[in-house]
Amino acid sequence: MALHLLISPDEIADIVTELAQQIDQDYQGRPIVVIGIFKGSIIFLADLVRAMQTPIEGIEFIRLSSYGSATISSGRVAIQGDLPIQFVQDRQVLVVEDIVDTGHSWAVLRPQLLALTPRSLKICTLLDKPARRQVNVSLDYIGRRVEDDFLVGYGLDWNEQYRQLPAIYRWQTSAGPAGIG
Repeated sequence: MALHLLISPDEIADIVTELAQQIDQDYQGRPIVVIGIFKGSIIFLADLVRAMQTPIEGIEFIRLSSYGSATISSGRVAIQGDLPIQFVQDRQVLVVEDIVDTGHSWAVLRPQLLALTPRSLKICTLLDKPARRQVNVSLDYIGRRVEDDFLVGYGLDWNEQYRQLPAIYRWQTSAGPAGIG
């Protein structure tokens, strides 16, 4: 297995700053609730909210899983835990995701959040991997589009490893990219 640098810490900082500025411009000082997709978004979310000027009414997390210890999404999204309605109802909600690839997670989560009647609902993703898309989803804020590689670092993991890396890396095995998603 080898790690190949894809996005440096400085490039990540620039992406986060740009996304924060876009969010600030769109919300124009109106308070929001930020919902992070746990665990992958936690590092990105922390940096993003610190870079934003938009008032934050609350930060919540929800856990979605479709990978387990695999490198390719199973396509079956499991939602673990519930968001109490008071965090969503009649609030401006921004969901923060580390990466959107197949689209299944957002396709499952979005209608559930909409059923809780937010004033508005948007999604911000650090990385978008459209080559893996299986479900057509609309994304409001995209940090960077990436190729169909398996990525680790800056919150992204393989089997709970590599999240702590300060940059984002392509992960390849000695057998080559086949089967890496």
